Amino acid sequence: MQLHQWGWNALLQQKFEELNRGEECLPARVVYAQRESYRVICAAGELTAHVSGRFRHIASVPADFPTAGDWVGIRRDGEEGAGSDSAGGPAVIRFLLPRITWLSRQAAGQEVREQLICANLDWVFLVSGLDRDFNLRRIERYLSAVYEGGAQPLVVLNKADLCPDAEAKIREVQGVAFGVPVICTDALGGSGMEQLDPYLQEGKTAAFAGSSGVGKSTLLNQLLGREAQAVRGVRGDGKGRHTTTHRELFLIPGRGMLIDNPGMRELQLWAHEQSLGDTFADVERLASRCRFGDCSHGHEPGCAVRKAAAAGELPAGRLDSYLKQKRELERLDQAADMSSRERSNLRRREARVWEKQIRERFKDSY
Repeated sequence: MQLHQWGWNALLQQKFEELNRGEECLPARVVYAQRESYRVICAAGELTAHVSGRFRHIASVPADFPTAGDWVGIRRDGEEGAGSDSAGGPAVIRFLLPRITWLSRQAAGQEVREQLICANLDWVFLVSGLDRDFNLRRIERYLSAVYEGGAQPLVVLNKADLCPDAEAKIREVQGVAFGVPVICTDALGGSGMEQLDPYLQEGKTAAFAGSSGVGKSTLLNQLLGREAQAVRGVRGDGKGRHTTTHRELFLIPGRGMLIDNPGMRELQLWAHEQSLGDTFADVERLASRCRFGDCSHGHEPGCAVRKAAAAGELPAGRLDSYLKQKRELERLDQAADMSSRERSNLRRREARVWEKQIRERFKDSY
């Protein structure tokens, strides 16, 4: 098994060697994650895996555990060292390499904590259906989540066959996703799939994100050329059916990797307020002209944002979306368990340093 096909490179090797001192582990990438059940790919092939007792003891929040796309150090179960090169037996995950990028959200339920979705991504394909699923405000939320984790977004408007004016929808998305590529596909019929080619390169990883029923698994099956994931139609009310129930990374030989994720009926943000500057660059530019530096864009005098909205220069729906996300992130900072936020902040800082090292090491590739 050639790990470079799965994204392994010299810088990962260097970081692995630092963490592997005294461990005698093999490098591996997590290709399947559901709760605490894992499958990993290593030089020996694909193995089932679980985390070690020490790993479990050190991990203080769920986001510390591996997810699809993570790089880890493994030992074969019951062995003292790296052991056999034969595939098929279970493995023990001993440590996790620092994540370069990730996608996460606030977990559902009463407890305020981060739910990590997938990691080490170059692109996140934000899939929206051109049927009743189309929603600009939802796309803005996904953009904020992607920017927080450091990956690059691509908006995929699927089910073009159901939309009489797909070009108009593309322009609408371009009006809220500045500089983000927007493409239109009909995954079921196969048209428009060639537009994904520039974003699928060997050694690079992309992930699908979007609501249930938008066609993520159908897109994946088209790209793989086989029925890798089961698909089901939407319900009579237009809402998607949950078909994919786990996170899994697939290799497209010679064309990189794709992570398929379960559909999300809602996306509660796990982000920092700074991420809004990427999603709402137009609002932030206007805010810089407000009379007061701490303007909340409510009823303060001299608010340039409200003035632009009243003049029709800024769509009212976009301003409402910005203010809603801003309030949500302020509440998150107040309500989140400090250990969760502190570890999230630490990972964020480490990732920025890690990304800088990668860009300096491989600057000719960027």
